[in-house]
Amino acid sequence: MAAKDDLGRAGEARAARYLETIGCTIVDRNWRCRDGELDLVATTPTSLLIVEVKTRRGAGYGHPLEAIDPVKQTRLWRLGMAWIAAHRDVVQGRRLQFAAIGLTGPDPATAVLDFVPDLELR
Repeated sequence: MAAKDDLGRAGEARAARYLETIGCTIVDRNWRCRDGELDLVATTPTSLLIVEVKTRRGAGYGHPLEAIDPVKQTRLWRLGMAWIAAHRDVVQGRRLQFAAIGLTGPDPATAVLDFVPDLELR
């Protein structure tokens, strides 16, 4: 596996642990369909969170959350709708939220974590 893949997986693991500390339950990781992959899907008693995780070793290419451009946002929406269609039982009574976690630092375990709990899709 490439070093960037290891970095991304470690970042996703850290993001999942963070979400659990704030009261979320992780219900899916790296869910795939023909249109792509969702990093994390989490729930609270009132919300369903579709979470995009971006991890970078540094800010040389900009903040990780800057990579969630309009094209990526459109894909997240499509993937979120596909996940919901496949998991209707989990969705009942919950508000759909798109969220993002950006990790910046050489080691995801100690990287700066930025959480956007209600990502507005354009």
